[in-house]
Amino acid sequence: MSTSPDATRTGHESIGAAIRAANERGEPAIVGFMTAGFPSKEKFLSELVRVAASADVVEIGVPFTDPMADGMTIQRASHAALVGGVSLAWILSALQGLPTRPEAPLILMSYLNPLLAFGIDRLPAAARAAGVSGFIVPDLPYEECADLREALEAQGVGLVQMVTPVTPPDRLAMLCREARGFIYAVTMTGTTGKSVAVPTEVTAYLQSVRDLAPIPVCAGFGIRSAEQVRLLKPVVEGVVVGSALVEVLERGDDPVAFIESLRA
Repeated sequence: MSTSPDATRTGHESIGAAIRAANERGEPAIVGFMTAGFPSKEKFLSELVRVAASADVVEIGVPFTDPMADGMTIQRASHAALVGGVSLAWILSALQGLPTRPEAPLILMSYLNPLLAFGIDRLPAAARAAGVSGFIVPDLPYEECADLREALEAQGVGLVQMVTPVTPPDRLAMLCREARGFIYAVTMTGTTGKSVAVPTEVTAYLQSVRDLAPIPVCAGFGIRSAEQVRLLKPVVEGVVVGSALVEVLERGDDPVAFIESLRA
């Protein structure tokens, strides 16, 4: 469950603080993923408020036509949101217009093209005004992220870095050192959506990331059950729950009940 933000922290510092607050309660943090404007533009903000009241951090997906890291569930949600007229400009405006800022830090997950189309020069200030604490950009290599990273950090907004089981050791160390908010440790090669087992090699990889990381590590891709969360708890500070939560929202089920079930 989220805690009240500290106004003295930068945005990306609030992400780490929220994750550590969950750990202090004896729980791994839950980072809940939602596709912006899904299941509808009209319901999105009310569902966001509900998810943010239960999850420790909320990751909001910016719909995109070619989401290369996402499986069928998020592709389907992204397509529906685009058909409904959702854009990055709409998302930032909607978030800025919320009468009460969610307690859980908000992260935008976007591919690079929507950010470029919006304008890198005006994105950081608009993101900060909307209460966005960080960005995840799956198709932006670290070597090409300097302009965006520096512009975001000038507004206190962090760029989360992703690592995978096949990231070379030297690169893994560099990404852990340069990430802000948390390290997004992808549990498998491939796309989101498939349920992932938690064999010894996965926990060993996650432990190696945790050994290097100066900030919290969250495991993502394929996290769907309390059993998976229990098995991952010793080696990460949090988990990212994406496709499973999107499916809950798609069915019209209770997202709060689902998130709380992961803590059981």
